[in-house]
Formats: sequence, C-alpha cells, structure tokens
Amino acid sequence: MRIALIAHDKKKQEIIDFATKYVSVLQKHQLFATGTTGQRIIEATGLNIHRFRSGPLGGDQEIGARIANGEIDLIFFFRDPLTAQPHEPDVSALLRLSDVYRIPLATNSSTAELIVHALMKE
Repeated sequence: MRIALIAHDKKKQEIIDFATKYVSVLQKHQLFATGTTGQRIIEATGLNIHRFRSGPLGGDQEIGARIANGEIDLIFFFRDPLTAQPHEPDVSALLRLSDVYRIPLATNSSTAELIVHALMKE
C-alpha cells in the first residue's frame, strides 16, 4: 500500500509518536511524506520514506498530484484544526482530492490507529 504521511507543525510530534508505535506495520508499505514531517519520522524510526517538499513549499500539492494519478492509497494527515495555515488552499485541495478519488484519510491519531489495526489484519 502507498501511504502518505503529513502533519502540521503542532502535530509533528504526534505523527512521529504514531509512526514509532507502528513502525512494524508502516515498514511493510511504500511511504511518502512532506519534507519536514518525513525527515523527522526518518530520524525517529529509520523508516524508508520518499520525501516531497515541505507542505507550504508545494509538498501538499505534490502529494495531491500523486493522488490524482492513482499513486496514493491512504493518507495520514495529522492536522492542527486550531491554527490557520499559510497554505490552507493547498490543504483544502488535498482533502478534496482524497474525497474525489475515495482515498481513506485519517486527520487524527484515533482514526489513524483504527486504520492501522485494519492493516494489521491483512
């Protein structure tokens, strides 16, 4: 499965903790991430992750293009709902694409854990 990992600044530690907890599951899949999020997960876990640009520098759009091309199967996007993002239009576009192409999207750790538990049963 091709999985995208994305997190806003205030949620980066949460996605790192999530990836660390489920490294044995995630390592079985092809992983993609925005720049800073991917680098921090790599440093914490050693996972093999293809990194795009940082979200505000076009990384969200790069992942969106992968979605449109049928190259992403699942998204873990830990969003900060309480902070305005300078690249909010890109974030909205990514969320819209996940709906258009029916790509499962977890925007918080509780939903992400439910999805990971389903992956563990495969």
